[in-house]
Amino acid sequence: MIILLTVAIAPGLALFSYFYLRKQIAKDPSRTLFHTFLYGAIMTFPIMFIQHVFEEEQIIENEFFRNALFTSGLEEFFKWLILIIAIYKHIEFEDAYDGILYGASVSLGFATVENILYLFTFGLDTAFIRALLPVSSHALFGVVMGYYIGKAKFATAKSQKGMLFFAFFASFILHFIYNGILGVNDHSLYLIIPFMLFLWWFGLTRVKYAHTFAMQQFRKKAQVK
Repeated sequence: MIILLTVAIAPGLALFSYFYLRKQIAKDPSRTLFHTFLYGAIMTFPIMFIQHVFEEEQIIENEFFRNALFTSGLEEFFKWLILIIAIYKHIEFEDAYDGILYGASVSLGFATVENILYLFTFGLDTAFIRALLPVSSHALFGVVMGYYIGKAKFATAKSQKGMLFFAFFASFILHFIYNGILGVNDHSLYLIIPFMLFLWWFGLTRVKYAHTFAMQQFRKKAQVK
């Protein structure tokens, strides 16, 4: 049981460590990031309950629309809502790169609990593919969402609402495509590999842009002082 729990947690921890250590300015308070991770972990249960109700009651009968459209929208909306309510106005949201960290944190909280439950159900045989696909994809969806929330935080008041909406929309579209590909049973492997390569490229370029902008913010603050 301890081995299984360790294997389930390790991918999320490794991914978050990378994004956290990538920030070479001031390290963010671990308590706030940990709270964000917990929010993401806790939201797993209401999401799973809603998904179970929709599936049992056959509210959305078409499996593709239920998995690709509804599930993607539901999961990304909960992540987005937590970031908006609990983090966006937080005093410790100090630069653009913080959006990356908080977005990754809430997503990996969700992905880690989901991974634990999945591995306890289906065993360690699925651990490797789960680390490569669901856990890393959730992290990257969170990175993309956090990037645009970070842009909104330091944008003009006029463009903030549009940027906040795009933060949800961009992560939702990526999640929708991901789930849609997995629903194409016969050709999903051939499609998911190039998509994951694109997702990693897109996510890491957002990390680079956010880091550059955060460094510019840091230099401006240093000049003022």
